[in-house]
Amino acid sequence: MEKSIVKTVPSMMSTSKSMSMSRHLFSLLLSLSFLFLLCRLLFLTRSSHQLISSSSSSSFSLPPSHAHAPALADPCSGRYVYVYDLPDKFNSDILRDCRTILPWIDMCPFVANMGLGPHLTETGSVLTGTGWHITNQWVLEVIFHNRMRQYECLTTNASQADAFFIPYYVGLDTGRHLWTHNISLRDSLLLELFQLLKSRPEWSVKRGRDHFMLSGRATWDLRRQGDEDHLWGGKLLTLPEVKNMTVLLIEACPWDSDHEFAIPYPTNFHPSNESQIVAWQDKVRSTDRPWLFSFAGARRPGQAGSIRDQVSDQCLKSTRCRLLDCASQDNDCDSPATTMSLFQSSSFCLQPPGDTPTRRSAFDSMLAGCIPVFFSPHSAYTQYKWYLPSNYSEYSVYIPEDEVREGRVSIEEVLLRYSEEEIGDMKEKVISMIPGLIYKDPSRQLESVRDAFDLAIDGVLQRVKSTIGT
Repeated sequence: MEKSIVKTVPSMMSTSKSMSMSRHLFSLLLSLSFLFLLCRLLFLTRSSHQLISSSSSSSFSLPPSHAHAPALADPCSGRYVYVYDLPDKFNSDILRDCRTILPWIDMCPFVANMGLGPHLTETGSVLTGTGWHITNQWVLEVIFHNRMRQYECLTTNASQADAFFIPYYVGLDTGRHLWTHNISLRDSLLLELFQLLKSRPEWSVKRGRDHFMLSGRATWDLRRQGDEDHLWGGKLLTLPEVKNMTVLLIEACPWDSDHEFAIPYPTNFHPSNESQIVAWQDKVRSTDRPWLFSFAGARRPGQAGSIRDQVSDQCLKSTRCRLLDCASQDNDCDSPATTMSLFQSSSFCLQPPGDTPTRRSAFDSMLAGCIPVFFSPHSAYTQYKWYLPSNYSEYSVYIPEDEVREGRVSIEEVLLRYSEEEIGDMKEKVISMIPGLIYKDPSRQLESVRDAFDLAIDGVLQRVKSTIGT
């Protein structure tokens, strides 16, 4: 037993000595590795510093490690619009009371479908495709308001807004009282509106200079100068507060106002996608036009200064003109298919003034690819400056109405002077203008095409910017 113990002790001592030497060697290797890594780090740091110093004197530079990508530009900067949330009495209640809007017609079908009116489902060969409605010419306030609801740069933050829209249906409101001899009733809602606006902080900031509104009636229906019951029209455009605003109308006063701007009458075509517009343009581009010129309208025998009788007579006497007499019960001039069939078959469409210088027919005819013939500069050239080329000869013909009234000009002879090539170029110009002369379906987003609404908003924002000097 003792021998065994004696032999074991030296063996254990030898093992312990070996383990101690191994630990010492491991520590030494670990220290050397740490020194090597430290030297390597210092070398890399110095090399990086030399590279940056060297490159700072050359045409190249390394981006700083803390640099951030530039912030994306706000696509709505300068385009924000605040829409007043008015009490229903100023808009939707007027539509609910639609049977009182006009005394001779039930307007309820026409204010339906966001103001587009009844759908035309059977369009036949004249109105191919979809997007067609029976749209009344007085409902633009409803269409525009619904397009405004889809505007991509709306804001509820008044301090962010670049412009302020007032959705009061002033044309429809005034229209239902035009044939009553009660000025107080006719003006009551209008005056109430401006009392409300002047109490709002949004108005007081710039006193209305950044505000705009729309009327679906002509300026002459809103310019009453006195308060006698027998006088015609409303007084919107004579209010002092309105002088600061921008007012959009289907017909503006061309000589007595710098805050009125004309925008197109609504047509019956309200496309919901780009392909509908392209298909329609292709159709009217390829349509045969057997008539040199045409006229759709009624005579004005009791209207002093009107040239409607002379225009109708010249058309009847010509074998190259087709007349659609809208005074005849046999002709349904309210039918989109009837009028568009006439316009599509004509190279030139005569647009003499009616009750006022402008006509919805001018926009219907251009929609059909027909070259308009104007007899007054106030029918188009002094009106729709945001929409029509300043060089009117690119897309239209002008014949002074005095020459027609006095029998000093033949409309047919004037139009025969145009060559086939000139007519083709003018027609193509008219067709290219179609997207900007129509109002898209308010229920659909169609950002690829800029319509009459989009151009109106551009014009308003530019006008506001120039007015307030920002």
